[in-house]
Amino acid sequence: MIIRNLWTGLRRWAAPLSVAAGLGAYAVLAPLGWAYADTAGYRRSAEAVPATPVALVLGAGIWGDTPSPLLARRLDLAADLYRRGKVKVLLVSGDNRTKGYDEPTVMRAYLVAHGVPEGKVVRDFAGLDTWDSCTRAKRIFGVTRLTVVTQEFHLPRAVALCRAAGLDAWGVGDDSMGGGRTGATVTGYTREPLAMLKAVTSVTFRPDPHLLGGSEDGVRRALASP
Repeated sequence: MIIRNLWTGLRRWAAPLSVAAGLGAYAVLAPLGWAYADTAGYRRSAEAVPATPVALVLGAGIWGDTPSPLLARRLDLAADLYRRGKVKVLLVSGDNRTKGYDEPTVMRAYLVAHGVPEGKVVRDFAGLDTWDSCTRAKRIFGVTRLTVVTQEFHLPRAVALCRAAGLDAWGVGDDSMGGGRTGATVTGYTREPLAMLKAVTSVTFRPDPHLLGGSEDGVRRALASP
């Protein structure tokens, strides 16, 4: 009798629960679909992306003085863009909120070790998330046109946020799925739908970055240097 009543209750609620689940899935996936569709024309390969003055390289974690494997792949891609003449300056944007954790400095050291002149690498110490990195590139460093460099699973969101921040932004992504980082890449794709919900809030309300501060001329000086 108890099982029969339970089954009857489940059948009564099956349709409403199915509708609620469908609406929930749509609410989560729709922003991601928008980002993919809206940025499709601006995501290119390293060979095909138009030349821009600056590459914005987004932080992705460090292990002591070593970039995480995903971050190292982003930096390798940015160095390749520099060698191709696709960009002139690399703006490395990452987290330096705590003493002893300095993503931008580790990123710069890696790029210099891989042949990029130190004077062509500018550090943004307050790139605490993607929106902050994009808005600070424009508002603090005076960048108007750039190529954002990250993994392919992150690229639609990154390009969408940079363009929403008022930048003429293109994007080049690292295919980490084909580069031996399958587990981390699957995790990245899995978290993107939820990350896009936060991105929609940023696009809608255009908040100030967590840390704003005064303007910096590092990018301008790097572009003017030989």
